[in-house]
Parts: sequence; structure tokens; C-alpha cells
Amino acid sequence: MRILHLADLHFGKSIHGVSLLENGDQGYWVERFLELADAQRPDAILIAGDVYDRSSPSGEAVELLSRMLTGLAERKIPVLMVAGNHDSAQRLAFAQPMLARQGLYISRPLFGSDQLEKVTLRDEYGPVSFWLMPYVYPALIARTLGDESLRDYDTALRALLARQNVDFRERNVLIAHQNVTANGQEVERGGSESMVGGVGQIDYRSFDGFDYVALGHIHAAYPVGRETVRYAGSPLCYHFNELRQPEKGPVLVELGAKGTPPEIRVLTIPPLHPMRELRGSLEELRASELAVPRQNEYLRLVLTDQRLSPEISAFFEELFSSRGSILMERCSEYDPFRETGSAPTASALEQKSIRELFTDFYTERSGGEGPEEEDLALLAYAEELALQADPHVPPGEAEIENILAFLAKQEVKA
Repeated sequence: MRILHLADLHFGKSIHGVSLLENGDQGYWVERFLELADAQRPDAILIAGDVYDRSSPSGEAVELLSRMLTGLAERKIPVLMVAGNHDSAQRLAFAQPMLARQGLYISRPLFGSDQLEKVTLRDEYGPVSFWLMPYVYPALIARTLGDESLRDYDTALRALLARQNVDFRERNVLIAHQNVTANGQEVERGGSESMVGGVGQIDYRSFDGFDYVALGHIHAAYPVGRETVRYAGSPLCYHFNELRQPEKGPVLVELGAKGTPPEIRVLTIPPLHPMRELRGSLEELRASELAVPRQNEYLRLVLTDQRLSPEISAFFEELFSSRGSILMERCSEYDPFRETGSAPTASALEQKSIRELFTDFYTERSGGEGPEEEDLALLAYAEELALQADPHVPPGEAEIENILAFLAKQEVKA
């Protein structure tokens, strides 16, 4: 069975004020992906969450997803899709039973049922069961299973999977959107994933028994712990820090008979506007960019030998604009007064998780005393609520009551 695994589409994403919808990047990628589907003829396409960039997507973002899914339906390719932390699980699952009859299978929200959506497809080796798990967190699983003792991600997820009637004698594929690690070690994150770090770690061994685990949440394509537990990464770079990550593209998985290792490889789709960082002295950058007239790029300029003056900025702005490129970010790392051990650079701060930044801030303001575990637990829980919330709507009474209930449980536990 041939499977195309992708994730973290983030339709509606903007970078430095540039809409990737309005500027054609995401629409271009969709057209190239449909061409790739024509060439590869997969038996199924898995979308592992963060379909949209926000839980209340724009009309244009919804229309783009509709165009993509309609194109796949016309090709009679089944699509299996789960909600990520940027999505609204309820909105994404709208008309789920009706859409399933058209070959579009969407994860159901974990409200009122502890059973994941299960889809079974067949090939010459027999059935393959696909388990669709939306983004989950301990409080949601605890409420669903009626077990308030489930407080950490790994334990809660294992309890949820134990409720599923999985026949591991057959082939099984799980589609999930979580922060999965091997022995607690996280991959280097890009700036658009900064809130992921340290939050909700789940060990890859929680998925033992599954023949393939299609992950979303991290924007790099890489395996976790074993080759068959894998992130697809985002289709496009959504932050300049993501240039450190491997090439972007869907993961092609070929499942054979039960017990045989699948064949896995990343297929690349070149972007409409490649992203590139220019770093060096003024003369180095001026000479290199005048010598090689690249076009239609998204660029970040970092000067290392002097401050960025209006004249320098205007020179590069005009140069790149004449080539159809956009200078999205410009800065200087030059500081003649910086001493060893002084304040960290902005790029160093971007690589820290919210937990690490909070710990540094708390320790500095308290005279060297670090935060208590209860403080960190509350931070993680509040962060979880923020990831689930609509950024354009202020918190309501339900959200405030959830935080107060969490604090009460912490006091009882203490």
C-alpha cells in the first residue's frame, strides 16, 4: 500500500506580514502536490494535523483546503486527516459522516466517546487499519476516560490507546499530532514551533505495535526513536530558522506484508519563493548578491561587521525588489561593546522554549531562586489552553474556571 504522509499545512500562514495565501505560495504548493499525487498514485493520503494556521481560519484558507480535497476526491484517493493544536477539532469534523462517503475521513473530537475514528483499507496483503487521533492533552483524556489521575501526556496517551480495540496481528497505522521524543531528546526547533519545546512530551515507545506512525507538530521531517515513527514536517518553510532543517516534502511510505519493514522516502516539492538567509560583512554580501542575480526569494539579511543604516537597508531593498524578491527581515549582529557573557542574541532566545524563557526570567527576578514545579505545571497548563484557544477571542468564564480547577488540584496534590 502506497501512502503519502504530510502535515502542518498551516493554510492561512503569514510571515513578516506577507500572506502565503495572497502571495501564491500555498496555492502553488497545492497544485504541485496534486501533480505529485498524479505521478505517485498513492492508495491513501494522511494529513497529520495543523491543516489551518488558526482555529478560526479565513475564508481563503478554507477555500484552498476545499480545492485540495476536491482535487484528491476527483482522483479517487482516500484522505485521512486529524486535527492539530492550531485547528478546531469540532470545526474540522463538520459533516464528517457525509464526507466519509466521499473518501474524506476526519478525526472525531474526543467528547462523549473514548474511541478514535478507525478506517480500514485493503490491498493485496489484506486490511490496513488507520487510527485517527486528534491533538490531545492530559485534561482532555482524563475527562474523556473519567480518570482524573491522568496528569502527564505519556501516561494519558497510553491509557487512551489501551481503550482502542487494536488487533496488532494485522497492519495498523496511527495518525497523530503530538510532541513525540526519544528518551526525552527533542529535535532543534524552528521559530514557528517555539511553543512546542518542553510541552507535552510523549515517548515514541507509546506507539509500539503500530506498523507506521504518521506524526505532525514539528516542522522538520525525521524519524523519532525508530524509522516507522516519523514526522513529515511542514510543506514550506514558515520561519527562517527552519532553513536548518531537511528539505520539505511529503513522505512516501510503501507498506508491504505484516512484519516486513516499510520503504520510506521524502519527496521534495520546490517552493514558489525559496527562503534564504544572507549573513556576512557588508562587502561580502554586496559582492555575492551582485555577482549572482537570484530571483523570487524570501530573504533575511544579517550584517556582522557594522550596524544596519537606512542607506544599507535601502540598497538591498531596491536590489532585491528589482528581482521580484522580498527582504522580509534585516538586522545586524554587530556590537563593538559586547563582552563575553553578555546578554544572549535574539537568535539564541528564539531557540529556547517558553518553559526555558520563563525559568530564566523567574530565576533572574527572584535573585537566583528557580520556579517550583507547581509554577511550571501551571505554565504548561495555561500554555495548553492558549494553544487550544482562538487568538482573536478573549478568555471566557469556562477557561478561567479550568485554570482555577487546575490550581485547586495542585493544592490538593501538594
